[in-house]
Amino acid sequence: MRDDEILTRISALVSEEHELRDKLTAGEVTTDQEHARIKELETALDQCWDLLRQRRARRSAGEDPDDAAARPAGEVENYRQ
Repeated sequence: MRDDEILTRISALVSEEHELRDKLTAGEVTTDQEHARIKELETALDQCWDLLRQRRARRSAGEDPDDAAARPAGEVENYRQ
């Protein structure tokens, strides 16, 4: 996945998160449904940002950014911001 593809994916995930919060406010989804999907979205966002950071770091170090790979959710969720 190229950087621009990752950024497009991040944008789509953020948009979905905003739409989901609007649906909760409108009563179209339950709080439990919203929380479950938000957790999934946050995990996917963490993975995308991690992959983008890996690619940028590899490029900066003169390495091939295409060698970067998405890490498992359990690994990226425990990172500190």
